[in-house]
Parts: sequence; structure tokens; C-alpha cells
Amino acid sequence: MVDCGEGTQHQLRRFHVKSSKIDHVFISHLHGDHYLGLMGMISTFHLNNRKSPLHIFGPPGLDEIITQHLKYSHTQLKFPLFFTRTTTEGKNLLLELENLRIYSFPLKHRIPCTAFTFEEKYRQQKLIKEKIVGGGMAVEEIQSLLQGRDVINTDGSIKYRASEYIKEPVLPRKYAFCSDTVFDPSLVSLVNGVDLLYHESTFMEADKDRAKLTLHSTAEEAATIAKNAQVKELLLGHFSVRYIDLYPLLWEAKAVFEATHLSEEGKTYAIK
Repeated sequence: MVDCGEGTQHQLRRFHVKSSKIDHVFISHLHGDHYLGLMGMISTFHLNNRKSPLHIFGPPGLDEIITQHLKYSHTQLKFPLFFTRTTTEGKNLLLELENLRIYSFPLKHRIPCTAFTFEEKYRQQKLIKEKIVGGGMAVEEIQSLLQGRDVINTDGSIKYRASEYIKEPVLPRKYAFCSDTVFDPSLVSLVNGVDLLYHESTFMEADKDRAKLTLHSTAEEAATIAKNAQVKELLLGHFSVRYIDLYPLLWEAKAVFEATHLSEEGKTYAIK
């Protein structure tokens, strides 16, 4: 889960998302709309007798806020809770799973704030069956080829070259989540070539001065980052409540970067 504002639990139930599947939570910064639902969710996990660990990644202070809540409510959680503090200095590896690396990097906002990228290590490839069937390969060797890796002999020579057994190479996928930030051209290199970029787009161009004052971005600015970073698709979000109709924000962004979408409650977006 990335960010956890008020109402998160209601939305999970509304859209039939099992909260028990949440093992890692990434909080971008300590403005209420991004983290005030976290303590409630932790309490629900406790009441539901959760046993599996919960890992929380967020800015300094978040761990203190949660531990103070637990302290003064005399709550002894029934599950392990682990905190990892994010930093606003450079790109950092936060977590490495079997097939996923998650990084953080700083954003320019009114308080310490970080973006996150989710990067696959490998993508399962489609193999040429005719070359595999009856070839006498071990299961581990086929697994290596599925991951796009050559099979190596003990002497270091190549036994099976992956490129000779793969139909069409499929590249690993990347997703970047850029929470609250003023327009920052330095983001281009950090999100370059991602498959899907979520970038906040609080304001329209007519309110650009307000965006600068509050250290937020316009939809057009988000699209400029997407275009210059050569991402595949852009997802807009974090819209100001002043806009009843969100399509003008979409149109402003599309004028710069066509492959732009509005984020909508309950909608899922496939990263291809």
C-alpha cells in the first residue's frame, strides 16, 4: 500500500480489497491526507488477530506517532510491527523481494516527502516450446530461461543461451509514484522510461501561481515530466477540491502527453 489517508479502510471494504494481504505500507510524507488512516488500520489488524508482520516505510516521526498511539492506548499489538525511515537524500533501496525492488527518492514539498518506484527484477518470458520439449532440461534450467537468464555450466561457459529459447523478450515493468511535489525537472532522470507514472496534478494552469506557492504541480507540469522522461503512460491524481469537473485537467495534460489518464476511485490500471 502506498499512502494511507482517512477513509482507507472504508475504501478497501467498498472495493472488496482484502486488507489481510497488506504486508508493506509506504508513506510519502506526514500531511494528514497521506497517513491519518494508518493508525486505524493497524488497530483493525490488531482486533482481527493478525499474526503476520507489518512493515511500514515512512519519514522520521511516523514511527514516534504510531508508538505514542500504542503507548497511551495501552495496546500490545498481536503482530510484529517494523519501521524503516525514509530519507530525502538521493535514491535509496528500501526493500528487495523475490522479484521486486522498491526505491525512494526525494520530492520538493513543504515538508520532507519521498516518491517511490517499484521495479521488477525480471519478467517471465515466453519460451519456444519446440526447443524445450524433449530437450532433457532440468526444471531449474527452464526456470532460468523463463527469467531471461542464460544457463551456465560449472566451468563458466554458457550451456543454454536464453535469447535462443525466448520468443520475444519481455522487459521488466516499472511503476513510479510521485506524491506531493512542486514542478521539478530533476525528476525526469529518476522516472525515466517507467511503464506507468503517477504524478500529482493538484491544479490547472490557471492556478499555476497557487501551485508554486503551495509546492504542488499542475496537470500540464505532470505531463511535461512524463513527456521528457519518455514514460509509457501517465496517471494524474491528488486533485484540488475546487475542480468539480476533472476533465479539463486531463485535457491540459493530454495536450502535452497523450497517454494520460485520470485516477478514479476503485479503478485498476494494468501495467503492461
